[in-house]
Amino acid sequence: MSSAAAVRYAFIGSPFGKLLVATTAKGVVRVGFPEEDPGALLHQLEGRISDRIEEARISAIERELDSYFAGRATRFATQADLGLVPEGFGRRVLKATARIPYGKTSTYGEVAEEAGSPRGARAAGNALNGNPVPIFVPCHRVVPASGGIGGYAGHEERKAFLLDLEGGVAHRR
Repeated sequence: MSSAAAVRYAFIGSPFGKLLVATTAKGVVRVGFPEEDPGALLHQLEGRISDRIEEARISAIERELDSYFAGRATRFATQADLGLVPEGFGRRVLKATARIPYGKTSTYGEVAEEAGSPRGARAAGNALNGNPVPIFVPCHRVVPASGGIGGYAGHEERKAFLLDLEGGVAHRR
């Protein structure tokens, strides 16, 4: 844990309610959905990222999210900070997922293969379930090979909303 740089966070409006968005100098480190306990999320950051956590305006990220949810932005200038994700397969899955273009989808198997484990579709799903930066690492773009939209830690109706916002699941990369 580093004590040099503070984690800054804000509550930002979205179609789902207020998201807790936390940032470091590297980028967005945590996005929490409204039903997640903000105190627990901040405690997780304090325990693993920095001992300095401060509420602050993060206007640039707020503008990016507003533009994305309005359908005007197809990518984020702000990077994701994967500091909460241990090195290994899970981090490789998130990096592969981050490369899925807006409006496209990949299957769990395709993401697993890109992350170095061609038979690791289930493990890729588990890694995506623990994604600390949904939306910025677009785990909603990963769908089952068998069809449908699959699960989503942020609730399946949110996944459907995000896929519809981006053009649905009919597209593949």
